[in-house]
Amino acid sequence: MDSESGRLHASGPWVLEHLEALNRRIHDLGTFQAIDASGITRLDAAGALLIEQLLCRGGLEADRISLPDEWRKLFDAVNEVCDGTHQPEPETPPKWREILEQVGRNTIEVRDNTLQLLNFLGLTMTRLGLLVVQPQRLRLTSVVYHMEQSGLNAVPLLMLLSALIGAVVAFLGATVLADFGAELYVIDLVTFAFVREFGVLLTAILLAGRTASAFCAQIGMMKSREEIDAIRTLGLDEIELLVLPRLIALVIMLPLLAFVATLSGLFGGMVVSILALDINFTLFFDRVEQTLTLRHYLVGMIKAPIFAAVIALIGCLEGMRVAGTAQSVGEHTTIAVVRSLTMVIVIDAIAAVYFMEIGW
Repeated sequence: MDSESGRLHASGPWVLEHLEALNRRIHDLGTFQAIDASGITRLDAAGALLIEQLLCRGGLEADRISLPDEWRKLFDAVNEVCDGTHQPEPETPPKWREILEQVGRNTIEVRDNTLQLLNFLGLTMTRLGLLVVQPQRLRLTSVVYHMEQSGLNAVPLLMLLSALIGAVVAFLGATVLADFGAELYVIDLVTFAFVREFGVLLTAILLAGRTASAFCAQIGMMKSREEIDAIRTLGLDEIELLVLPRLIALVIMLPLLAFVATLSGLFGGMVVSILALDINFTLFFDRVEQTLTLRHYLVGMIKAPIFAAVIALIGCLEGMRVAGTAQSVGEHTTIAVVRSLTMVIVIDAIAAVYFMEIGW
């Protein structure tokens, strides 16, 4: 070792068979600033590891050693392995932190999605206001087409589901009320349930699964085939061309479909009442007439246009967000259905609490 320059000179064979002797030689060495290994004649992995330990002992970097080119690759390989093994393993975060992080991500995602929906709503309302000022811009053929696709074609399935659910509600009500000898109030239960809630809610749920997915898939495929870019190139507005006809069609059709669902639910309840509870046809309708008021009917119908707007906007928005691949179309179609259903149920729950608080 050169005490003046602080340089350690290494020479001779640095191989496994001389490792013990080399360890004894370097055990009592003082501090050094660099290592001159140009005199090494033989080097294997054990010798390279010993040089690496010398570097770590002196707190030196790998560039502080002078090594012949023939041994450089071997030393660099050992040095790389040692650097990897000396790195501390990353700590596994506790489970509670992962849960909180996931809750935070989901909260931010809900916030961002809500803001996007509100922005899309504002953009659509702007175009709708322009349509009110200039009604000749309305694409009536497209509106009628979507009314048929989203409304008329759903009538048979909606009537069947509503009638069956009306029958189930009547059966459940009869099971409970029979213990009190109040089977007659099954009519009140079915009437209140379908006029206030089930009629419009079943319709919205059906259209959220059927129509929101169709809107998203249609617009998403246009997005993936760059048809929307072509629409913009032609100087047309994609909101006015694609979104407004679907929105207007659904706002018109959902209240009508909710009325059909309400009648079908009452019909299902009437069949159960006549066949299982010995309530005749005349008594059933007299009781419905006594129970039903305009206020109860309005409670259900007020929600219908809101549900329609939410379903149409979410379906169209997710279609606009498609990235351009078939996989993206499928993902956003699923998202459109889930978010539409979630928003419909949340809005219905809020409306139910609100109308109960104001005495409706």
